[in-house]
Amino acid sequence: MTILKKLLKRWETFLVLFLILEFVVFGAANPKFLRPASIMTAVVNYISVCIITLFVTMVMIGGGIDIQVASIIGLTSIIEGVLWSDAGFNIWAAVLCAVAAAALCGALSGFFVAYCGVQPMVVTLGGSFLYSGLALLVSGMSATPAYQGISGFPEKLKGNIFVDFRFLGKGELFGVPFQIIIYVVLIFFCVWLLHRTKYGERLYLIGVNKEAAEYSGINTRAVIMSTYVLAAVSAAIAGTLLTSNVNSAKYNLGSGYTLAIITAVVLGGTSNTGGKGTILGTVLASLIICIMRYGLPLCFGVSTQNLDLPVGIILVVVVLGREIAGKHMISSLFRRLKSRSA
Repeated sequence: MTILKKLLKRWETFLVLFLILEFVVFGAANPKFLRPASIMTAVVNYISVCIITLFVTMVMIGGGIDIQVASIIGLTSIIEGVLWSDAGFNIWAAVLCAVAAAALCGALSGFFVAYCGVQPMVVTLGGSFLYSGLALLVSGMSATPAYQGISGFPEKLKGNIFVDFRFLGKGELFGVPFQIIIYVVLIFFCVWLLHRTKYGERLYLIGVNKEAAEYSGINTRAVIMSTYVLAAVSAAIAGTLLTSNVNSAKYNLGSGYTLAIITAVVLGGTSNTGGKGTILGTVLASLIICIMRYGLPLCFGVSTQNLDLPVGIILVVVVLGREIAGKHMISSLFRRLKSRSA
């Protein structure tokens, strides 16, 4: 009974129930929704957002926010395309260069936040415009017009199986898309890093009380900066997978992902003020949004152009709900203290 009460108090339990409810409602509305292959395809199409949310969770646990990662997706994609297509780089060397460039972008923004004390919202908002502009500038170096995108990445079809670079986005292992395998590996890595290491402990403490963390000897600046580097690298991974999947490198790839990323992290239970959040909650929230974006058009005919509306509503409702719940808890605490003093 005690275990049941603990489970019911956990936010992740609500997310699991909500996810089950989605399957029940969408499955009842259209039996085609329950096809495993279709669900797998829907997750693959949304995997870039799912990957980035894992590391943006760490940024927000540390008390920050990162709205520039969507721009880094496009920057990574176009760097890979230009280096391979126009500069003659090997595709894997181009990927490494793009990931390194993304890490530098994250380090730059993280430096301004951690060492200069600039508000994370301001820094990453500026970063989103800066890195989008850089992506457009890099695309201008290619012989291929920017609106077309760079395609024709190396692939070798053996028995209709993708290998080489395209295997990242189209390949399968034991019938499971390779992108999902990468996502699962990253989930385990983030759970270990955040919940099983001193780094995670320090990050939570920084989010709760930065000054106390500094007094305890933690290099808060280095930890905070590292979260932005990790988020940028995750955006580079997502951009690489997306480029491989669609076989096209574009400067604006992933440009509309910002709302979905922040919503998934907040819906997953991560506090926007820092110090609270779990990888499990973020994973469940990402899947909820993914299934919603897959089910609404298929089962209820909602236009794909209007799918940001329910996602935005979820974000507003969750934030408002937390504020109301927080004020209720504070007022309840004051009433208890008064009753004890009386």
